[in-house]
Amino acid sequence: MSVDYALDQYFSVTFSDDKVVAYIQFAKWEKDFACSVEALEQFLRNHQVRYGLQHDTLRRIAGHAVEYQYSRTPIAIGNEPMHGQDGKIVFVIDIGDSTNLKPLEFEDGKVDYKEVLRLNNVKKGQLLATRIAPTKGVPGTSVTGEEIPSKPGKEAHFKVGKNVVVNPEKTAMYAAIDGLLTRTEKGKMNVFPVYEINGDVDYSIGNIDFVGTVVIRGNVLSGFKIKAAGDIRVTGFVEGAELDAEGSIDISGGIIGYNKGYVRAGQNVKSSFIQDGNVIAGASVLVSQSIMHSNIRAVQNIECSGIKGLVVGGTLQAGEKVVARTIGNTMSTATVIEVGVLPELRNELVDLRAQLKLSLESMDKTDKALYLLNQLASSGQLAPDKLALRIKLNATKKSNVAEQEGIKERMLEIEKMLEDTGKARVNVVKTVYGGAKIVIGRYTRFIKDPTQRVSFYYHDGDITMVPLL
Repeated sequence: MSVDYALDQYFSVTFSDDKVVAYIQFAKWEKDFACSVEALEQFLRNHQVRYGLQHDTLRRIAGHAVEYQYSRTPIAIGNEPMHGQDGKIVFVIDIGDSTNLKPLEFEDGKVDYKEVLRLNNVKKGQLLATRIAPTKGVPGTSVTGEEIPSKPGKEAHFKVGKNVVVNPEKTAMYAAIDGLLTRTEKGKMNVFPVYEINGDVDYSIGNIDFVGTVVIRGNVLSGFKIKAAGDIRVTGFVEGAELDAEGSIDISGGIIGYNKGYVRAGQNVKSSFIQDGNVIAGASVLVSQSIMHSNIRAVQNIECSGIKGLVVGGTLQAGEKVVARTIGNTMSTATVIEVGVLPELRNELVDLRAQLKLSLESMDKTDKALYLLNQLASSGQLAPDKLALRIKLNATKKSNVAEQEGIKERMLEIEKMLEDTGKARVNVVKTVYGGAKIVIGRYTRFIKDPTQRVSFYYHDGDITMVPLL
């Protein structure tokens, strides 16, 4: 049976610095010491311990005090405050580490060593980052029953760079233009409309696909691809590569196509020279030196009238005008100049003629097979399987006839367009040599002898050659 002592002489009470924990410890020990739980609770209350009492520990001390003779025991535990979480900026796009470039690896394990650079393309209005507000936190309670205040989280702020905007609520950041998303070491976000490479496009850079303008201060090597929603500017050479821009393409060094790859622009293509290249322009192609053995297509004009201004070999197709200083050479190299219709329509006409030829050949075979089957039918020797074949061939013939009618109708439409050649011109500033072929609309003129300073145009059902004024 326990006997309650004056516990102040036997116990001492101490607190942690934040008063979240209260400790009890024997200050004096007697062998026959005993006390009740109620006495311990009253003792603790007398020492301001009013919250978080550890009742299991109290009962253990009251029943087995000797176990706690030499220990400092937590006798009450309060609640620590839960401090608020800091606000943060969550980036929607993973910018990654541009210094650690790796080739693209496919699911089957194959690797494309030309796909090493994945640009962070963003469109105007695209969400870049969101801001999460800080939390206030939850107060704690000390063992003395007092509230322990919590600390609110710190606000996070967008680090706004160039061409980015924040909504009025300051909860989201967006791209203000199409371009390349970058983040500085200090976390500032920028969107740049131009992506620039100071050097060659090779295996260290890889293919480029960008929503703005691309500037290459070097060469574009064979086999690589550049795609841009804006312009492409290259200070060096383009060697057997694929360039595709919705705007214009300007190549200072020139194009060496090696009869592969292409340069295609929604607007103009400008180059110092083109050799063995394939060039397509939604507006005009402007060349200062020479076009050699290349295929050039322009919706408007092709101009090669600089100091050299030489066009030799290949095919030039322009919707309106071709201007060159010299066309062909003394070797009578075949050089084709076509004007007066959109190149796409002229090429479509070539394809339609090929399709019509195939369709006619197919129908000829069908007619021959049907003739034999009809002969068998007239003599009563047509087996059931041959009857099914005859039905199928008749359906095929009907389909061929409908296809041919559609092809002929479209060919007629294009040929009518070929008649509209009022603006079409081929201007030769110096000399056009034998071997050149001038095509205006649906009319063709072969050049046999060298001729100086002439202009070709369509007039009264023929191609007319007049002195260039």
